Amino acid sequence: MKLSNQSRLQLTFQKIIFLLLFLSTIGMLAWITNHYTYQIDLTANKRHSLSDSSIDLLNVLDKEVMVHAYATDDVTKKAITEVISRYQRQKSNFKLRLLNPDIDIDDAQQDGIVMNKPYAFVIYYNNRMEHIDSLSEQAISNALLRLNRRDNQQLVFLSGHGERSLKGKDNRAYATLHLQLKEMGFNLQTTNLLENPLPENTKLLIIAAPVHDYLAGEVEQINNFINNGGNLLWLADPGELYGLDKLANSLGLQFHNGLILDNNPDLRKTLNIDSPAVIPVTAYSAHIITDTIRYNTLFPLVRGISPLSNDNTVNNWQIEALFGSTGDSWTETDGLSEEMVYNASSGDVAGPITMAAALHREKISGNTNESRNGSAIKQSKTQRIVVIGDSDFLSDTYIGAGANLNLGLNIFNWLIGDDDFISVESKSSPDTKLQLNDSQLMIIGFGFFLIIPLILLITGLRIWYVRKSR
Repeated sequence: MKLSNQSRLQLTFQKIIFLLLFLSTIGMLAWITNHYTYQIDLTANKRHSLSDSSIDLLNVLDKEVMVHAYATDDVTKKAITEVISRYQRQKSNFKLRLLNPDIDIDDAQQDGIVMNKPYAFVIYYNNRMEHIDSLSEQAISNALLRLNRRDNQQLVFLSGHGERSLKGKDNRAYATLHLQLKEMGFNLQTTNLLENPLPENTKLLIIAAPVHDYLAGEVEQINNFINNGGNLLWLADPGELYGLDKLANSLGLQFHNGLILDNNPDLRKTLNIDSPAVIPVTAYSAHIITDTIRYNTLFPLVRGISPLSNDNTVNNWQIEALFGSTGDSWTETDGLSEEMVYNASSGDVAGPITMAAALHREKISGNTNESRNGSAIKQSKTQRIVVIGDSDFLSDTYIGAGANLNLGLNIFNWLIGDDDFISVESKSSPDTKLQLNDSQLMIIGFGFFLIIPLILLITGLRIWYVRKSR
């Protein structure tokens, strides 16, 4: 077909217009990608995105965050930039400086850098600094959490009556919990009330399963601390209260006699639990402490808790159940034996049974501020207490079971009023391994080694036969 000069001219213009539109589109896409970022994390557990707890933490931080990252090779620098960019997408004033310890010697000396790894980190916030030993969300977020903590977050564990030890080496100790709380920026100490009064800056008092009686003077100090607005964590194992009955009455709580037994063998078999005295918790009441718990927790040798009265509150305490046993459980009052059967006539209590309670009430501080019209106003704050009928779940033996550690850290954060600061979990990678059963392997084997080659052979023979017949 012969084209006229006019047709050739029109085709030339169309090619030019198409080329200009194509180049303009490429330029616009380059400008958009340079100014806007949008990413989708398709991994199984969103391990390339920040967790909700880290995002909540960044929303609380109102000052600039500066990270000094020291590395020498480009691969490490690229990995650092990728991790920090997750934080920068959530917080605009989250800054990163990539430094070379061999070149930026003055900065390295000022930051106290020791290059015993391919990288080193220092994070600055609120005129404070802290070294980070790992390039992970857990390490970075926990460092930010510690830097944001107020200096008066003093946690005091009572001692002198056989309570749980913070630094003991036996399985009953709280050594792992101690390290985790320090990692999150808490100041911890133990106090024997017979030797020293409670420190004035005590933010939270912990009573962890005493085995000897408190004296009347010690109980009075505890009650005075609570009456003055102090927060309390009380872990009470089955058995006696060791002189703390008055404290239970003042909180409007009563502890059940005996211990809770679980009568759900299928659930125990699934969780690999041998003893019916180890109570698994798979469902939680709606509360900020338990909202982020996604796994089961285990409580060995636990007792039940209930309010003294359902008609009115005691000392203005509002009581909320956190979790309890299932309907297949009961409180056994006759102790553990080979044959344990529910017997209401002997005082056994049928489940479900509350195992943990959170209490709160409004407290009026003595501090006053002047309002605009000159009148004094009082600041109201919430006083908080958590009571649990078991102390073993935070011991070194059981703290790693299920979500025990996360639950414990959430309890501590809620008690000091840091509702947004919950534990930051390290994310696993469940989608990096392909697991196939025997049937799936057989299908893939037959498909790749028999069916697909056979189809290709038949197709080839068919093409050969058709061409030969022409």
